[in-house]
Amino acid sequence: MNDYKVTSSIELKDRPTKVVIDDAEKELKKVRKKLGKLQDTMYAHGKYSVLVCLQGMDTAGKDSLIREVFKDFNVRGVEVHSFKVPTELELKHDFIWRHYIALPERGRFGVFNRTHYENVLVTRVHPEYILGENIPTVNTIEDINDGFWDMRFEQINNFEKHIADNGTIIFKFFLNLSKDEQKFRLLRRLNKQEKNWKFSPGDLKERKLWDKYQDCYEDAINRTSKAHAPWYTIPADDKPSARYIVAKTMYDVLKTYSDIEEPELDDDIKANLEAYKQQLDNE
Repeated sequence: MNDYKVTSSIELKDRPTKVVIDDAEKELKKVRKKLGKLQDTMYAHGKYSVLVCLQGMDTAGKDSLIREVFKDFNVRGVEVHSFKVPTELELKHDFIWRHYIALPERGRFGVFNRTHYENVLVTRVHPEYILGENIPTVNTIEDINDGFWDMRFEQINNFEKHIADNGTIIFKFFLNLSKDEQKFRLLRRLNKQEKNWKFSPGDLKERKLWDKYQDCYEDAINRTSKAHAPWYTIPADDKPSARYIVAKTMYDVLKTYSDIEEPELDDDIKANLEAYKQQLDNE
């Protein structure tokens, strides 16, 4: 799955949006069971947490990917956070605060459905949103210049380096959707009554800014794909294949951590196992 990992500067137009893998749904079932078992081991081990960051244009398939990839996890071992427009409380803190307090505990998986990268994506396309953060050095749109974005990217890189150094394994997946496939999925939302609730007129307004979003995603990925927090550009036009690639990538990487294993029993407990069994049998 290294074909999708970003290890040098990329251009999104050169990255595939569609890959069709034979028996992707069947293969996903196999690998997600393995992931579920591995998570149980990580929970007992208690030294690493896993942060899964999902980004992509509207209709890229983030919600359904979460549902299908993590289906075989013990519910105590995974928590999903969907970050919407910042609340009044969140705006009283720095932009990373709400993400920091949602980080997974050691032994658990955390999934960010939209992430701290919204703060260099949506806000870069709509810089007026930054004014709502009440940053002391930002009083007008003109204050949101290249230096501001350089600082924000540095803050994101520092945040990820800090949590990686403290035991968080980071996966960042960009679901790389084609514009034609987004059109198809938006039309499906309009044509299927059970999908209507997902549609917003704002989707069409944002679609008109497609090229600008692609430029911002490309810049963000190139600036922040690091060895400790790599980006993966996942072809998203075929949902079953995208889900399998994400699951397989996580499993392959996590299996390289040879120190993740279930803790051994205390020597005293191990020596008295038979006595404990007999005690229960004699009740």
